[in-house]
Amino acid sequence: MNTVTSIEGQLGRKSRVNVFLDGAYSFSLSHPLATEFGLHVGQTLSPAELEGLDRSDLLGRCLKSALRYLQPRPRSEAEIEIRLRRFGFDADIIQQTLAKLRAQGLVNDVAFAEFWRENRENFRPRSRRALEMELRQKGIDAETVAEAVAPIDDELSAYRAAQRKARSLARLDYPDFRRRLGTFLRRRGFAFELIHHTVDQVWRERTGCPPNL
Repeated sequence: MNTVTSIEGQLGRKSRVNVFLDGAYSFSLSHPLATEFGLHVGQTLSPAELEGLDRSDLLGRCLKSALRYLQPRPRSEAEIEIRLRRFGFDADIIQQTLAKLRAQGLVNDVAFAEFWRENRENFRPRSRRALEMELRQKGIDAETVAEAVAPIDDELSAYRAAQRKARSLARLDYPDFRRRLGTFLRRRGFAFELIHHTVDQVWRERTGCPPNL
């Protein structure tokens, strides 16, 4: 058994407290966990209790790290797992953290895939194939990816992407317009025939002139 001989830091004010056992520094602990456990000077702790405190504190730190990562935007489970591994958390703690996030509705790969598709459609349209690749790279399973990209219309997406890009190409002649816009659409994953059709359509709509090489 180990006896708590000192606790440095005022509970409820500092983010962490330092715990001394038998006169020597032993570990630090988040003050909410210390308060929840009722930690106090003179208390005796068994090895099992010490291990439990350490695991609970580690889980709290892992969850806090995951929540910070989720603040800017939703993330896939795989993204969160990779991030937490980089911070040195072990697999068991990461899985417990993911379970807590799922239970709180803070991580959901189906919802994430839909969010990603809608975001791309609204701000950076791209082909269905390109979006599939992005979602797979984020660790989304094949069935969820297929459901998420099903509503995508490549022809409409290519047109919307081209319309936005064409605003910056207004002063170009047709050959340069065709080359620049075609390259842009290829990077977004669209097929050659669709690119050719879209470029000509946008050119006619913006200039009132037929394409002329």
